[in-house]
Amino acid sequence: MLAGLAVPAEAQRGPRGGGGGRPAGAPRGPTGPAQAIPAATPQGPGIAVTDPNALTIKTLRVEGSQRIEPETVLSYTRLRVGIKYTAETLDQALKDLQASDLFADYSISGVADGNIVLRIRENPIINRVILEGNKALKADKITKEIKLAPRQIFTRTAVRQDIGRIIELYRRQGRFAAVVDPKMVNLDQNRVDVVFEISEGPKSKVRQIN
Repeated sequence: MLAGLAVPAEAQRGPRGGGGGRPAGAPRGPTGPAQAIPAATPQGPGIAVTDPNALTIKTLRVEGSQRIEPETVLSYTRLRVGIKYTAETLDQALKDLQASDLFADYSISGVADGNIVLRIRENPIINRVILEGNKALKADKITKEIKLAPRQIFTRTAVRQDIGRIIELYRRQGRFAAVVDPKMVNLDQNRVDVVFEISEGPKSKVRQIN
């Protein structure tokens, strides 16, 4: 089930990470070959770090990217070769990746020596969107309203939004007790089936006032 759709970033790793401490470790799932980012003058917004114990990023690379270019992954953070960093700097980078809603898992390693590795696992591709339990509303009427569709990138934000759209459809039918329970079925090749289990509930009755 899609439990815990809103998951705060942690100092160590992304949504499936462990406890606190400095960023380290690797994400679950397959990762592609490491792709190095050549050293360059830091670009984008600067990060003001005054901590005397801060280290300098010597090298910076992304591992695990498949559809998204490494440069694009880094563009969602403010990490650049040559800047100084602390644990707070790296924690902010993880929060920035979470806010992008593009990655299922992410972590940072190489903290001790400045050779930073950003490991990611991209969100899967949707194979099918399946509706279950809908009797009062036909499937085609629901699918016209929701945005998730085959071959799109799965995001938890899109799931939450489509739940709201389905519930609104039932409210228009007078079914104010309708509940939608989303589930995700993992498939090979980083694909998923998204299942909306619908409990329609009774139709509300309007009593005439005499």
